[in-house]
Amino acid sequence: MRSPTATVLLVFGRGVARSGGGAYVLTPGSAARVRAAADYVARHREAFRRAAAEGRPARIVFSGGWAEASEGAAEPPAGSREGDLMLREALAAGLHRYADLHAETRSRSTLENVVHVAAEGLLPPGSEPLGLVSHAWHLPRIRYLTAKVLGLRGADLVDVPAGGGDDDGSRRGERLAHLVSRTCLLGVRDHAALVRRERRMVAWLRRAERALRRRAPAAAPVSAELLEQVTNTRSALDGRV
Repeated sequence: MRSPTATVLLVFGRGVARSGGGAYVLTPGSAARVRAAADYVARHREAFRRAAAEGRPARIVFSGGWAEASEGAAEPPAGSREGDLMLREALAAGLHRYADLHAETRSRSTLENVVHVAAEGLLPPGSEPLGLVSHAWHLPRIRYLTAKVLGLRGADLVDVPAGGGDDDGSRRGERLAHLVSRTCLLGVRDHAALVRRERRMVAWLRRAERALRRRAPAAAPVSAELLEQVTNTRSALDGRV
């Protein structure tokens, strides 16, 4: 059975970096997710054109602020957050010819991506199926959080996996981040409460990471492996995926 075609896409950021000249640029992972959205539109160009002709809103939302905010990093200059840079790349690729393009730039985690996109009304009502654009290892947690925040699940969601720009550490941390999210967010529905709960999780993991760094000498591989798991999980929950 073929998956339905989504003409509303939500693209998740994966960080920005500083170029040699000091400008903010997309990481390879973020750029790969923009390419995945562009490739999806190219494969389903007629569906996007048909949606426009029928008055149905075809839309692509690029979501991402700056994950380092959680550690007190200074705010990037205007137009230099993940969502801004992804939107700029999408415009250069001509995606505005097939869909309305929007950016959400406040988020510092995957959960906040979904919460802020919902709060800002960036997804048109009745926009199922919704296409989720990220790396394949990230999509299971996105599906869980989208079901919790937006009430969409199953056939209401279409996976649009990106290729390239990832690493083994992100995959390992993401698996545990998904489990931690399902455990710690269980039973919570209020959006503000979800964000508060997640931030407490990240703070606890950061404390555990600092404690392990103090206690794990080079001669203790088990402690080093545990430290790597905690660090990768904290990074995943903190939006650095």
